[in-house]
Amino acid sequence: MPEDETLTPGNTGAPKEDVAGEAAHQAAVSLRVGMVATDPLRIAGMQSILESGPTGVGPFAEIVPLSIPGILNDGGLRIVMVDASCTEHLFELLETFRRVRPLIRLIVIGDSMEQEYIQRVIGAGAKGYLTHTAREGEIRMALDIVNDGSVWAPRKVLARLLDSTSDNGIRGSDQVKFTAREVEVLRYLVTGLGNREIGEALGIDEKTVKAHISRLMRKVRVTNRIGLTLHALDYDLGEAVVE
Repeated sequence: MPEDETLTPGNTGAPKEDVAGEAAHQAAVSLRVGMVATDPLRIAGMQSILESGPTGVGPFAEIVPLSIPGILNDGGLRIVMVDASCTEHLFELLETFRRVRPLIRLIVIGDSMEQEYIQRVIGAGAKGYLTHTAREGEIRMALDIVNDGSVWAPRKVLARLLDSTSDNGIRGSDQVKFTAREVEVLRYLVTGLGNREIGEALGIDEKTVKAHISRLMRKVRVTNRIGLTLHALDYDLGEAVVE
């Protein structure tokens, strides 16, 4: 290093173009997703699917290959995908991470399509379930939904989970009235869109969408987005009572 060149807190010695390139990469990647799988082809396949966004501009998500212990060491991950075939103790693993790293959202990828099995996976703490044959659009949507704080699973599984955990099976009053905007939000919600996509469709910001959803949950007396979605499905939103 030349004598007149010093390292300051903002000068790491790395070439400016490298720093700028890394910053641009981080800005372009909307999600960092860990993946635990013993088959490298499965990881490569997921990387290929997510290497570009749905519009073809920029990466949709960055896949970070992990070992099971590695999940504990990477504090920068919010979502981790776990290939069920990589462990014989999947449910013990889910229980461990529910206790040790409760903020990590796990998505299980498996072969089974049985509702009872998927319900058990979600009940054990996973925030999503995908089959190995899931399409690209389904994978992207699952990541969006889970990142948004909801659960991705077949609708019948979610309904059974809600019924098994709700107090006396009450989902709210059939006489609830919605504003015109709330009806619009519900219509998009039941299609599986996340808050960001709902906001884009309605021309409002994401915080406003979250505020609408929070108010809707209070109205229909449910405590989570799953319950609200299922409650909305009980309505004919084309004939909903509007305030």
